[in-house]
Amino acid sequence: MKKIHKILAGAGLTALGAIGSKAAVDYFRNRGEEKVIDKSQGDQEISAPEQEVAYAVVKADSVQQFLDTSFGDVGRYVPNRPPKIFEYQDESYMVIWARDNKQQKNQMLVFQYTDEGRDMIASVGYTTEKTDYNLQLSNTPFAVEVNEQKLESGKGETQGTDNVDFILS
Repeated sequence: MKKIHKILAGAGLTALGAIGSKAAVDYFRNRGEEKVIDKSQGDQEISAPEQEVAYAVVKADSVQQFLDTSFGDVGRYVPNRPPKIFEYQDESYMVIWARDNKQQKNQMLVFQYTDEGRDMIASVGYTTEKTDYNLQLSNTPFAVEVNEQKLESGKGETQGTDNVDFILS
């Protein structure tokens, strides 16, 4: 879980509470905001370590600062769904859903953190008319779900959608 602290500090993100953990299958199904974990009240959920996600609940406005700094275009991307910042199987990730005000579409951005830095491993732009994607998830246990279809790698377009999910493959 030490990696999550480094991600938060390096990206300038502010956690709302302690880092929690839960079963990976439950974490990835949840589209809403994770609850703030209070270990002193027994809130931490336990599961098998290899199936567990350690995550941080992040202050929404700190994600805006990260997006502005990372892409150098203040206000272009505005978060529109709670981000997911987590560790799974000793790897660290950040997933941000945002509105791209320049291209008038929603965007899901996925970053993997390594010892060398941060790599964008998935970018999915979507409107109700079309969805475009650029994915490099084949070396991870993840996929992107678009209209009930799992996508793991490649660059292309598919039919439009209202929502895109980041899921276990």
